[in-house]
Amino acid sequence: MKKTVGNLDRAVRVLLAAGAIAGSGVLGFTTGWGIVLLVVAAIMLLTGTSAYCPAYSVAHIDTLPRQHDDRRDGGVIGTHQAA
Repeated sequence: MKKTVGNLDRAVRVLLAAGAIAGSGVLGFTTGWGIVLLVVAAIMLLTGTSAYCPAYSVAHIDTLPRQHDDRRDGGVIGTHQAA
């Protein structure tokens, strides 16, 4: 799996998971909303720790920092060569 989640995004997901777990405890772990929050927390923890988000892959999104690349493709955009 290609990583799609950057470090800041990962930290936010882990913090949201902690908040969802706390909210689930306040509401009651066995209540309907408590269970929903636990599922959300599990998803956030899984995607935060693995650095892979299936929804990001489907939408062609990634929050990884861009790497500087000095390679050139050799082509010039917008010019035509005479035959």
